[in-house]
Amino acid sequence: MEITFRLYRDADLETIKRLTVESFGGVTLEQNVETALGDLNGRDWKWRKARHIDEDVAANPTGLFIAESADAVVGYISTRIDRKTGRGRIPNLAVSAEVRGQGLGRRLIEQALDYFRREGLAYAVIETMAQNDIGNHLYKSCGFLEVARQVHFAQRL
Repeated sequence: MEITFRLYRDADLETIKRLTVESFGGVTLEQNVETALGDLNGRDWKWRKARHIDEDVAANPTGLFIAESADAVVGYISTRIDRKTGRGRIPNLAVSAEVRGQGLGRRLIEQALDYFRREGLAYAVIETMAQNDIGNHLYKSCGFLEVARQVHFAQRL
């Protein structure tokens, strides 16, 4: 299967939101909060997680890369840039179920890292939940070092 990479287009938004929801089940803070506290404000974790993509697009649409096969979106990676600190951040990465395990996540990360290098940044960060075994393995194998762990707390108001 031939996969090509291109920049995000507005027409991709709903597709990558759907791909996000399909990919993040069991490995997102939004779902963990909902599991602990139940329904929140009439919206489920899927709606809240999909909103992250709206934020990614608004923050850096020229740093959102799409993986395509036969004119179908099969993955994406979003990025953020902090020029003052020299930091590139990868907030979201998703790969379609039918192409998982074929190295596409790694290739998307390489797209983001190349972009950060072209932008003259000093370092890159990515984060994941402890329960995301695939992400934890992938990021380490791409050269990321674990530098900290964070604990999230939530309560109903």
